[in-house]
Amino acid sequence: MTTSKGTIQGYNGIAINDDKHQIILQAQTWGSVGEQQTLQPAVTQLKQQLDKLNPVTPSSEHTIKFIADSGFNSEANLAFMAQSGFDTYIADNQFRKRNPLFQESETYETEQEKRRLKRRNGKPRLFTSDDFHYDEATQTCRCPAGNEMWRSGINVKSHHQEYTRFCGYLKDCKTCPLQQQCMRKPPIKTGRQVQFKNDSSRKRLSYTDKMKVKIDSPMGRRQYSKRLGCIEPVFGNITVNKGMNKLTLRGQVKVNAQWQLYCLVHNIEKLQHAMH
Repeated sequence: MTTSKGTIQGYNGIAINDDKHQIILQAQTWGSVGEQQTLQPAVTQLKQQLDKLNPVTPSSEHTIKFIADSGFNSEANLAFMAQSGFDTYIADNQFRKRNPLFQESETYETEQEKRRLKRRNGKPRLFTSDDFHYDEATQTCRCPAGNEMWRSGINVKSHHQEYTRFCGYLKDCKTCPLQQQCMRKPPIKTGRQVQFKNDSSRKRLSYTDKMKVKIDSPMGRRQYSKRLGCIEPVFGNITVNKGMNKLTLRGQVKVNAQWQLYCLVHNIEKLQHAMH
């Protein structure tokens, strides 16, 4: 692994926890060079554990928000998360530079943002069809929040052009945290509708471009801002309070057991505090 101190033989401890109680739900050590390669297997294991803990039908399942830092951002990972059913927020490494709060007030970007918000009376840009995850091969579509949509029409003719139309489930749109950026008015009878041209000339945005739009939205920034207070105290407790600032064993099995034992101690401590 390449670190600030050079290339070392080591492992990377990954943990996924909930934001309310900071209980670690999934922990694993990986011997890969970068964090990007660990996201998909970690999320797959997480979903398996959640299915065992709370087996529910899709109709009663709540959308889970999943937040990860820029180290996990890649086109392959974003494409995987778009099909996971999670409402995903994974920032890219240019996220801070695009944030108006980190720019001087006299810069062109900030003034341009002010003019845009003034034209829209302070309202964010509404999602267009480019922001939806449409898979033409499987004829499936997911909204920017990660919810699955149902195909309401195929070869729909409008203005001498044929479209494929999708509609969001009303129960999802009513409780969606991105509703204000997706719909002009709160849904009453139907969810958000979106349609795509049935031709090869339709512009296709990458999952990375779609995530930039989502993460730069007011709702996206608010959701992603929770990451620091969610996961960093967990690593701080393990590394500082518990004294595990490095792995002391060798081999995947031993290292993984050591990491999971420390995570288990962290969870026991959290559960003990919750009982008092």
